[in-house]
Amino acid sequence: MELEVLHADNHVLAVIKPAGLAVAPDESGDESLLDQAREWLRRERKKPGQAFIGLVHRLDRPVSGVVVFGATSKGAARLSEEFRQGTARKTYLGIGSKPLTEGPKTSGQWDAWLLKDAARNQVRVCTDQEPGAKLARTRWYARAGQQLETWSGALTPTYFRFEPQTGRSHQLRVTAASLGSPLLGDLRYGAKEALPDASIALHASCLEVLHPTSRQPLVLKAPLPSAPWWRAFVDPGSSGA
Repeated sequence: MELEVLHADNHVLAVIKPAGLAVAPDESGDESLLDQAREWLRRERKKPGQAFIGLVHRLDRPVSGVVVFGATSKGAARLSEEFRQGTARKTYLGIGSKPLTEGPKTSGQWDAWLLKDAARNQVRVCTDQEPGAKLARTRWYARAGQQLETWSGALTPTYFRFEPQTGRSHQLRVTAASLGSPLLGDLRYGAKEALPDASIALHASCLEVLHPTSRQPLVLKAPLPSAPWWRAFVDPGSSGA
């Protein structure tokens, strides 16, 4: 699959990650987005040998959307610091598999302490007293969707916009499940069945960072995936919900 580039300059390379592709090499040995980005820089910028590419954040493998890399060590270091400091602004769109348990409520702030079980690669809500617990904060917006005909029957989706204030592992997946509407395809957190392409319905639609050298705002947007369950999606945040 050809790399989809959103922005490229001397210090930054921003691309669209398709669902199912790992951001960085893992135990599967499959080609990663990082591998593709390095090869793109080597080819397009005519950099000999192993072109530098700096990993500064990640998306889960089943998730799609914007990923930014540092194309120089300076770019990578400064972008990484933005993510560590929480100044990078992230917007995600998602499709929940059922109506919210919150009823007619259409927005809110979800705060919880999370603990990750690394062996199971699963996160659970816990108390702040448990060793290793980390506070997660997510601003969310929701809109009830019309009945959706799927490959296995009808369901009533919830359309989500998430604006995370922290960057905890699986944070938005747990947020959706805690609101009573696990993301489509997210078997790990309560969805009843997998999506045909093994993705989960979560998309990193927008990332806002400061350019590492000019310090000007850099707004990076990825269009919605082409999968059929996204076709009726309405962004609840765009209507002031």
